[in-house]
Amino acid sequence: MRTPFLLGCEPTVWLSLVAIVLEFAALFGWDASLEAQTNVNAVAAAGMVTRQRFATASTPESDGLLFQYGTYAFSGRPMFTVDLTRQFDISDDVGEHDHYVQIHCELRYECEPALDALGSSNSWFFHDANADLDEWLAAMEGHLELLLARGPSEIDVYKEPV
Repeated sequence: MRTPFLLGCEPTVWLSLVAIVLEFAALFGWDASLEAQTNVNAVAAAGMVTRQRFATASTPESDGLLFQYGTYAFSGRPMFTVDLTRQFDISDDVGEHDHYVQIHCELRYECEPALDALGSSNSWFFHDANADLDEWLAAMEGHLELLLARGPSEIDVYKEPV
């Protein structure tokens, strides 16, 4: 499958441009920590990946995005976890649904009262469901304001069949 283009360029070109802009900003006095630069790069990469439509079955739930967060103890101790997930439909040899594969990127933060007060939430977006991706992304971004000044304590990327 051919890589989708964004404004005439492959997504890697745009990500490289973001990295270059960060370097120049640092050279010209922007005093951003390595953590802040990493967060900007991570958000840019996530933004590029969410916009790509992959070659999956043309059914409403074949290519989805899941944004969820909450305080959980999956790794042993309680952590405030933001899980950004991409879900793909896997079809069998005759084109029927077989199972889904989910690619997760979990950002885990030390618990603190302000984060715990957010409670938990989850929201799905499906590319073939006639919803507006920009509206969904803007709504999800509103949930992240408290995290912008914080760096995650742990990051875990993994794949699982569901």
